[in-house]
Order: sequence, then structure tokens, then C-alpha cells
Amino acid sequence: MTVRRINLGRGLETTIQGFGAMSFSGTYGAAEDAQSLRTLHHVIDSGVTFLDTANVYGNGHNETLLAQVLKTRRREVVLATKAGIVRPKNPNEPRANGDPAFIKRCLDESLQRLGVEEIDLYYYHRVDARVPIEETVGAYADLVQAGKIRHIGLSEVTSGELRRAAAVHPITAVQMEYSIFSRDIESHLLPAARELGVGLVPYASLGRGFFTGQADSLEQLEPEDLRRHFPRFAPEHVAANIALRRQIDAVAAAEGISTAQASLAWVYEKARAFGLAVSPIPGTRYAEHVDDNLAAASIELSAQSVKELDALAGQVSGERQQDIYSVSKGREELQLAGESAPELR
Repeated sequence: MTVRRINLGRGLETTIQGFGAMSFSGTYGAAEDAQSLRTLHHVIDSGVTFLDTANVYGNGHNETLLAQVLKTRRREVVLATKAGIVRPKNPNEPRANGDPAFIKRCLDESLQRLGVEEIDLYYYHRVDARVPIEETVGAYADLVQAGKIRHIGLSEVTSGELRRAAAVHPITAVQMEYSIFSRDIESHLLPAARELGVGLVPYASLGRGFFTGQADSLEQLEPEDLRRHFPRFAPEHVAANIALRRQIDAVAAAEGISTAQASLAWVYEKARAFGLAVSPIPGTRYAEHVDDNLAAASIELSAQSVKELDALAGQVSGERQQDIYSVSKGREELQLAGESAPELR
């Protein structure tokens, strides 16, 4: 298949939809490597070339898994990975590390696990409040100069953090949670990205599986499923959110498409409205879902459907993260109030 290619930013050419591999490494429950590899090959065979991983997914397992595909298909892939999140043994220790030496060490470890010599897009995964972002991005700039990475990305940054980072080195893309339910980045971050020529890589655009009916209660989730820690899946919030999800289902039915397609098509509509290059990275373990998601890239929703979907975010019950300061929303609000962000814990 031929999938439309775009300039995501700074000359990084990729497909209009990418693929997030996080679910292959236990984040949303157990996955079988053999099936994951079949799905990865199907993704590339389908024309999608933008693969997204991170060093923290499965404590390196995800990168090692992708390496098995990259052995023979590296030239077909735009490869993105990340550094900056840590998993401390003590819950009181910070969960982000932006120390330049740490970032450089993580990159070398990722290169080894992935079995490649260069990363196409290397993200700063979460902002460490203890380290000025200028220092962290300076380390990324050193990695560009050394030929180890081609482009720099940031994840879950505020508009102010993006501007400060871009003053050190051009930023190619920002990876942010963006969906019908999560629209906080529209007020400040997206206008800043447009102004700076930074592309948008939305994640969790299917509501972490919620929009597809995969997680209507905690009972549906395995004990280690990360979604157990997200407020919108909690019993006190989920019933109200299911009612909203049914409205997405109704819009999808009226359009003659799946709920996943409606959710992704909405993202494309909003990116066009903001004038941003965009490549969402929906993840799945199953090849048939890859095909369903990819079809959304060519769907244009009616103005009425967009209006109905736009109205839902203000009715959502629960925040998108337990620690709202770990993502851009909480820190954006603090920065607008002139206050400092706490350490990510």
C-alpha cells in the first residue's frame, strides 16, 4: 500500500500515520512476541514507516523486540525512541531525569538494544523540573552533532518549555496526548508549535482503548495494566465517560465508519484547523486494527460530526493523568500563574 508522506518538521519525512509499539511490552497486559512481530511486519507492509518506541517500555523489551524487525527493514523505517522517564525503586524519588549525562547514556543503550547506528527522532520523554530544559536539549544537540540522532523531539511539554528548547536547537516534533477527550494542548502548545514549525505526534488518540470499548471497567483489565492508574478508568468516573463514548459511537455510525476511525479522523480535522503537520501513532496488537486505523487518514468528517465531537471534552469525568504535573496541562496552568512546577513523582 501507499501511505501519504508528509514533512513532519525540519525535513523529517514520514507517513501521515505512525505506529506506537508500547502495548507490545506489558503496558496494557501480556502480549506474545511472535504475534507482536507479525503485527509490526504488517504495519510496514501496509505502508506505515513511522515506528515509535521508548527505552522505558518493558524496561528495554520494546526496543529489543523492534530490533528483530529492524535487522532486515531498517531502511524502510523512520525510527523514534525516547529517554527521560525512570522507574525508581523508592516511590518518593523523581520519575524524570533530564541530566545530560543520563540522556546520553540512555541513547547509547537504546542504540545497542535496537541494533542501529542512528535514531531518526529522539524525544525527551518527560520534563525533569530539577534540570533546566535548555541543558537537557543541549545534550540532545550534542547527539545530533555526533551523528547519533537526526532530529530532536519533546513529549508532554508546555508552550514555554517548547520555546525555551527551540532557542537551543530546532525541535522537529512534539508528542502529546491528544484526543476527543483530551484537548488541553489546544490553548497554548499547538499555537506555539505552529509558530515554530514543529510537527505534532498525537498519542492516546483512541483514549487508551477506551473509545474502542476495550476497557469499560477495571474488571476488563489485567492486574498489571497501566490503565488501572488513570483516573478516567476509575469506577467513580468511567460510567459518565462511557455515556460520552456512546456519543462517539453514534457519530461514527452516522458517518458509516468505526469508532476508532472517527476518533482518528477527528485528530486529522483538528490538525488541519490548526495548520499543523500531524502523524498520530495509534498502537494495537492486531493487524486488522492496523488496517482500520490507517483508513482514518483518508476520512473527512462532516462539519456537524466535528461539532458534536468537539462538545465532549468539556464533559469528561476525571483528569487524563493521576499526576497532572507529569504532563503539560498541569505545568502549563502553573506557568500561566507564574508558579514553578513540582518534581515529577
